[in-house]
Amino acid sequence: MSQQASADAAESCRPGCGACCIAPSISSPIPGMPHGKPAGVRCVQLDEHNLCRLFGDSNRPTVCERFAFDSALCGEDRTQALQRIAMLECGTSS
Repeated sequence: MSQQASADAAESCRPGCGACCIAPSISSPIPGMPHGKPAGVRCVQLDEHNLCRLFGDSNRPTVCERFAFDSALCGEDRTQALQRIAMLECGTSS
């Protein structure tokens, strides 16, 4: 395993970040948001500590389950994560 791969494997989501629950659009239904959510809108399942209320719940959308920490995308802090995910969203929207 390379040093970078080893470093990435040691990293994980930052508790209280929530950037992936705000910046991207989600087109699949979310409990409390039956039509998904637009980019930049806070998911209703994100609590006051920026933690997902559905984490580990079978009602959590598949897209959310599959969204994993990536140091290149998430950056060094929450602000970078929000900016980078928002840029990705803009680049992929039609």
